[in-house]
Amino acid sequence: MSKTSNALTIGQVAETIGVSTHTLRYYEQAGLIRAVGRTQAGHRLYSPADLDWLRFLMRLKATGMPIAGMQAFAALRAEGQQTMGARRDLLAAHRDAVLARIAELQTNLGAITDKIAYYEGEAAGQTPAAGGRTRRIDDTSSLSHSEKDSPWTTHKTTATRKAGTS
Repeated sequence: MSKTSNALTIGQVAETIGVSTHTLRYYEQAGLIRAVGRTQAGHRLYSPADLDWLRFLMRLKATGMPIAGMQAFAALRAEGQQTMGARRDLLAAHRDAVLARIAELQTNLGAITDKIAYYEGEAAGQTPAAGGRTRRIDDTSSLSHSEKDSPWTTHKTTATRKAGTS
């Protein structure tokens, strides 16, 4: 089996991971991808290891890691085994940011679910019972119907005066 039998062209890689060939060239220029092999005609040939790395980059991107963070991780990776601790720390910090974002999304999803339940109760001519299935995340019991329907009443806030403000 020859070395190029497992190699993929830029078009094949782009299709496999769901990005454009322009994006792959940009990632190479930005230092996210190590220099890939080339044919005698200069066409890029990606190895299975390159494809695995690109799939990991796509996961970092999908979870909100900025290009600068991916570049930092790629630079550490290029330095070798001695950077494993730093890479682990970078990924742990990113994991914590992803978990915080998931928690924020869960809270927002809860507010949306509660609002749907409110509208379903209104449509049926009843309001959800105090011990019902909906969660109470805001204090809208004293608000008028129009205030309850406001997009600004999804949670209770308390304003505090900051130093230097009047």
